[in-house]
Amino acid sequence: MLALVTMETLLRARCFWRLASPGSMTVLHKDYRTVPPQNFSNYESMKQEFKLEIPEYFNFAKDVLDQWTNMEKAGKRLSNPAFWWINGNGEEVRWSFEELGSLSRKFANILTEACSLQRGDRVIVILPKIPEWWLANVACLRTGTVLIPGTTQLTQKDILYRLQSSKAKCIITNEVLAPAVDAVAPKCDNLRSKLIVSQNPKDGCGNLKMMKHASDNHTCVKTKHDEMMAIYFTSGTSGSPKMTGHTHSSFGLGLSVNGRYWLDLTPSDVMWNTSDTGWAKSAWSSVFSPWIQGACVFAHYLPRFEPTSILQTLSKFPITVFCSAPTAYRMLIQNDMTSYKFKSLKHCVSAGEPINPEVTEQWRKRTGLDIYEGYGQTETVLICGNFKGMKIKPGSMGKPSPAFDVKVYLDVNGNVLPPGQEGDIGIQVLPNRPFGLFAHYIDNPTKTASTLRGNFYITGDRGYMDEDGYFWFVARSDDIILSSGYRIGPFEVESALIEHPAVVEAAVVSSPDPIRGEVVKAFIVLTPDYKSHDQEQLKKEIQEHVKKTTAPYKYPRKVEFVQELPKTISGKIKRNELRKKEWETI
Repeated sequence: MLALVTMETLLRARCFWRLASPGSMTVLHKDYRTVPPQNFSNYESMKQEFKLEIPEYFNFAKDVLDQWTNMEKAGKRLSNPAFWWINGNGEEVRWSFEELGSLSRKFANILTEACSLQRGDRVIVILPKIPEWWLANVACLRTGTVLIPGTTQLTQKDILYRLQSSKAKCIITNEVLAPAVDAVAPKCDNLRSKLIVSQNPKDGCGNLKMMKHASDNHTCVKTKHDEMMAIYFTSGTSGSPKMTGHTHSSFGLGLSVNGRYWLDLTPSDVMWNTSDTGWAKSAWSSVFSPWIQGACVFAHYLPRFEPTSILQTLSKFPITVFCSAPTAYRMLIQNDMTSYKFKSLKHCVSAGEPINPEVTEQWRKRTGLDIYEGYGQTETVLICGNFKGMKIKPGSMGKPSPAFDVKVYLDVNGNVLPPGQEGDIGIQVLPNRPFGLFAHYIDNPTKTASTLRGNFYITGDRGYMDEDGYFWFVARSDDIILSSGYRIGPFEVESALIEHPAVVEAAVVSSPDPIRGEVVKAFIVLTPDYKSHDQEQLKKEIQEHVKKTTAPYKYPRKVEFVQELPKTISGKIKRNELRKKEWETI
């Protein structure tokens, strides 16, 4: 047995665990392989073993990253890099934890000296997947400034909204987005400094080239565990993006659940998460979860998602754990994967939206690996997940993570519902609030209060639990379709639709109907091979397919073929936009 966590703070927090030695791969048959858990025996033992009490003071940079540096120096950590970055031009960066520490301290000095930032000041970081993004994350931790990440796909209007809403005093971006920042800066009273990552100087902006001259002598701020650490804007699937506040412990310690159990990481692992840098999922799987476990964070800078580049990278580099969105997996399986060999890959996970059973089946056929779906929100760490050693039920979110009591599904009166009955997914927050939950929505106490019902935080998602304790996602509460007395969730219909060979993507919403009140309408993106087919005949064929695949009353009575579906910047389907257009016509 190998003891992994010797870090002083995590020990003080009674986060006691021991790592089982990595087991050998078990080959079930030529097309399917499974790897036993490295950090736990089974789901039941995982639930029993996990225990975490929060210390008064905690800072991830000092209490986790710097402790891994100490272990490196003492020869107690493998030579695996802490950070490994590549791009498509042959450039490569590898840092040990010691190098990460030195560079992030230089960055921290720039924030406090050149930018005159103080503890608690807010910093918007809009950078692509370049090494400076990770340094900015750690530098904000060291200085006690509040990180606010943003995706590089933000428009000028989006940037203005975020700057004004957050009252950020500093923004860090690249030369591509600098003109947009300059255009809105005069309208942002709180903005005091701008930093740019560029080889060329720019008037009015500090340049991170000054880092090479900066000192790496910096003392990390002593932060309380409940101090604000970061603000994440939600993806805005059902309205304007909300500012979700996380503390140093809610993610810095809370995401140990993700790293240890769902991702099942050890210091020998290389973890690649393809999420955009603007979303909380990058905090989950590109920063906190892997580094809590001492694993290597792998990053590949791609200006846009290229399935062949993803497959080549998985095949060429020793990536052991891969995380991507369901949309990405759907795009990957549409490629010929026979020439790729994923010799190092042993664990695949997905989150962000439900993944269709057809996608997981096709991925398994092509790689021999299951996809372990996880369910969480910007507001939380992992809520439910499929964990190694568990039976995977296709389409299920798995079972509750050790971080939360998610045994309840609540009706409008706050009553617990029995297995099989659909209700609101809730997390118990009273009498003891779980540590992996956000603090509040910034400057929005009304919205914060609306998430509470009795002793529970209501996620806004609908679902049910089966007799075996597995949770099943039905829909966002406002996506439910009520037709002729039936309640229909779009996910099941969409899953049935994409099983048809003509369908690349589908979105299902309610549409007005004079007899039934509302009916199911499907917006469908066709594969290239089917775009020339007779459209009316194809609609009937797809409708019959859904009738046979799921309950007949759920089939889409209306079908519209479209070139693309409206999506948020993070790639989630904006069903509310499609639904709004349908109901505006009456």
